[in-house]
Amino acid sequence: MKIRIGLAEDIPHLREAISDSVSNFENVEMVFTAANGKELIDQLKQHAVDLVLVDINMPVMNGIEATALARKQFPGLKIVMLTVFDDGNNIFNAILAGANGYLLKDSKPARLLSAIEEAIEGGAPMSPQIASKTLQLVRGNRTEALPEKNDFDLTKREMEILEQLVTGETYQAIGDKLFISPKTVRKHIENIYAKLQAHNKVEAIEIARKHKLIGIAGLLLASLIG
Repeated sequence: MKIRIGLAEDIPHLREAISDSVSNFENVEMVFTAANGKELIDQLKQHAVDLVLVDINMPVMNGIEATALARKQFPGLKIVMLTVFDDGNNIFNAILAGANGYLLKDSKPARLLSAIEEAIEGGAPMSPQIASKTLQLVRGNRTEALPEKNDFDLTKREMEILEQLVTGETYQAIGDKLFISPKTVRKHIENIYAKLQAHNKVEAIEIARKHKLIGIAGLLLASLIG
């Protein structure tokens, strides 16, 4: 059975080139293409696919925003990011948003195919340059000076829930681990967002990372295996 995939890329000639390349793979079927993140979400509502290739820098809705939304609406979907840059913030935010892999657009067709197959099998494919940058992020976090302590007045329970939030667990699963109800978990998360002045999970975790409430190594590991 062929792997059914979609592609989101805003530059027409790149969208066509990537689509043509993927169409040459015997075990892969290109089901749809989209020019931005919003189109991607719309297409996912109409077509069942196994994996999507998503550009990061797109108009209307960028790839990271689309990934976070797709991960929430289509939890079984595999998402591999495509970019021309190995920017650390993009890597980190893409992984937090739920990306399963991260490739540079100049990857050879054979590498693209292996990445698709690897992601489908549960792996986390990355271009060598991306993997190197990820290691630098982890090492840098361990060696950089700690900023002034700022716990945002989070309670012990809120800190416990914040740590669980990183793993992508449901409210029910978090509640079961901490012996509290999902409703109580939701209330604590609302309080966490308010104290961190965050609007969503991605923002909350990024703020927590910056202030060393949670280490980047743990975040990356939790996101890659989640």
